[in-house]
Amino acid sequence: MPKQPSVDAPATAEQPAQAGDAIRVLIADDHAFFRRGLEVVLQGEAGLDLVGEASDGAEAVQLAGEVVPDVVLMDIRMPKITGIEAARQMKEVAPSAKIVMLTISDEEEDLFEAIRAGASGYLLKDIPLDELADSVRAVYGGQSLINPSMAGKLLTEFATLARRDAEEEPAKHAPAPKLTEREMEVLRLVARGMNNRDIAKELFISENTVKNHVRNILEKLQIHSRMEAVMIAVREKLIEIS
Repeated sequence: MPKQPSVDAPATAEQPAQAGDAIRVLIADDHAFFRRGLEVVLQGEAGLDLVGEASDGAEAVQLAGEVVPDVVLMDIRMPKITGIEAARQMKEVAPSAKIVMLTISDEEEDLFEAIRAGASGYLLKDIPLDELADSVRAVYGGQSLINPSMAGKLLTEFATLARRDAEEEPAKHAPAPKLTEREMEVLRLVARGMNNRDIAKELFISENTVKNHVRNILEKLQIHSRMEAVMIAVREKLIEIS
């Protein structure tokens, strides 16, 4: 897989990490040995701050509300509640957190449900550990990451959604809110897998302006992740995936 691109005052739900601060990372996995491996990797990386570990989904949600992480690395198969259900609940207690599923599951349904739950990434546990820190930084910087072996399945699902909805009776769901022309340009580039920096260069605007457009897109569509935004855009025929 190609490389993807000390706590000061405690963060709050209204105060996520600012530029220059360490990226606050929460680990959620029911296997202590795997958590320990992640801990060793993350603690050896400058600019990353491990702020908590959870051994089940319910504990992960509770901790997310307490420590307000920037990025959550979370397994899908966990006791009490699954990682997917935990992701849904985290969006209520820590809406600024970017959630990455780090799992052994290569099941398509898990991938799609994770995206619908607001995950910003889906990586298999066979990812080289020396690439993990770069993945955390990439997701924190606004990228959506999918393990290469799963990316084709996601694009297939996009195409299936588009075909299925074209055959259904109109409006079994409410149409998506209207996006501005600039927001549509940004969304098309997001669908191509571009990060905020590359989108800014492509459109000759600042990276901060791109972030504002992405935030507006997510708010208008009432969703939490860039990947889910692409799925809705395909469903509503706002963009096409070739």
